Amino acid sequence: MTQAIVLIELFTEELPPKVLQKLGASFAKNIFDQLAKQQFVAADVKFTEFATPRRLGVSIPNVLAIQPQQHIERKGPAVASAYKDGQPTPALTGFAKSCGVAIDQLEKMSDGKQDVFVFRSTKPGASLDAILAGVVEAALKQLPAPKLMRWGDGDVQFMRPVHGLIMLHGSRVVPGEVLGLKSGNTTYGHRFLSSGAIAIPSADQYESILETKGSVIASFTKRRDKIAAQLKPHLAQEVDSVLLDEVTALVESPAVYVGTFDPAFLAVPQECLILSMKQHQKYFPITDASGKLQPRFAVISNVPTATPQEIIHGNERVSRARLGDAQFFYQQDKKNKLADRVEKLGNVVYHNKLGSQLQRVQRLQKLAGEIARKLKADEAEAERAAYLCKADLLTDMVGEFPELQGIMGRYYALAQGVAPQIADA
Repeated sequence: MTQAIVLIELFTEELPPKVLQKLGASFAKNIFDQLAKQQFVAADVKFTEFATPRRLGVSIPNVLAIQPQQHIERKGPAVASAYKDGQPTPALTGFAKSCGVAIDQLEKMSDGKQDVFVFRSTKPGASLDAILAGVVEAALKQLPAPKLMRWGDGDVQFMRPVHGLIMLHGSRVVPGEVLGLKSGNTTYGHRFLSSGAIAIPSADQYESILETKGSVIASFTKRRDKIAAQLKPHLAQEVDSVLLDEVTALVESPAVYVGTFDPAFLAVPQECLILSMKQHQKYFPITDASGKLQPRFAVISNVPTATPQEIIHGNERVSRARLGDAQFFYQQDKKNKLADRVEKLGNVVYHNKLGSQLQRVQRLQKLAGEIARKLKADEAEAERAAYLCKADLLTDMVGEFPELQGIMGRYYALAQGVAPQIADA
């Protein structure tokens, strides 16, 4: 039987970056599992998944063009109870009718407990052409899609508008329609570094042609490894794997460039600067071996170039504005004492059955004092720490970055002369 590589690619608008890796893995595995279940490919074959901001795909080797001959075996009623007064029971006649044969064409076999009637037959295997579009449609329905949308004047739904479909078996286009699109052998490359449709003459050339003619690294893993390798010389500590996955999902042809910012911003707690760079700009902050932030950052661009100065300068301008916001929030927050914010926590709901954040603080204060007495620790310091522990919820910085709650409280407490043992509690 003819075997060849099957290539599936769905070309779309930009997919959600935070779930792209999961989407790509799910899409590839769902298609492979269905083909393996229907015996078009061996279950131990290794497939390759593709996922970029604008495409999901999979390459599966050694896929049959025709499914193997199917052997059908259906068990029927027990022989001992299949006749009554010499006449076949309704159970037996109904079983034969459902199989499309006469009773005398049924066979008998033992199922380990008793003899039963059995129907055996064979039928030709289905063709890949007949089932592949359905397999792809089924795989799409199983994706962990956050939301579905419609576009144009049709009723087709997917998480983003879809513009192209490739279904190849070797060099042959497998006919079929998915999400209203007919299968072909053309795709599109990088949004800025290529132009026009790119023909894929055979499934085994997909990845290489897309990279050479389209400036796209289709493999999520290869893009991530390339980014990590380019980041390594600049980072003294381990790469943030969550951020690495997210930026990998934002680019098709990655390049790492390093920008700088004004060292004056380092007067702001570095947790604020790091969070601002990661969350808002997807930059990698650069620290020394001890973890101290340096006035530099790495940016992942989608445009490799020998003259990246404009890209770097543009990101530095954006960075200056973002870090300026953090600096402003920090300076404004320091103008008000933490203790002056506590009473206002009465306007912040903690839980609809547990009251406000102020009531929560009062409970914490009481508990802290009781625990301190039992441990023979300083009761007043424990109660003071509990009294101040949620005050930073009302600061601008924590409003902008909720993840900094507690961290900023310590900074503000120390800046306002609160004893270190209380601020660190």
